[in-house]
Amino acid sequence: MTDSKQQPAANNTAPSTAPTLIAYHVREVKEGKDFWTRIGSAWSHKDSKGFTVQLDAVPLDGRITLRRPEEKAGDKARSGRRRPTTPQP
Repeated sequence: MTDSKQQPAANNTAPSTAPTLIAYHVREVKEGKDFWTRIGSAWSHKDSKGFTVQLDAVPLDGRITLRRPEEKAGDKARSGRRRPTTPQP
């Protein structure tokens, strides 16, 4: 078994670029209301056949949703919590 740090950099990912998808933990707080917490990111492989997912937290309940990042005013100042206006399954 080899250490992942020793593997070549050409592993079909581009971690130095902006993520392709953002990972959120979604919990239902009240009926019809969901609480979204950003927990990680995902990068598309160069061959477009998969993703590398990096999670900063792993939820014990709820679900993980992957969404395309949206550039909005103030997004750079926000950290962690976000409620998209139109959540898609």
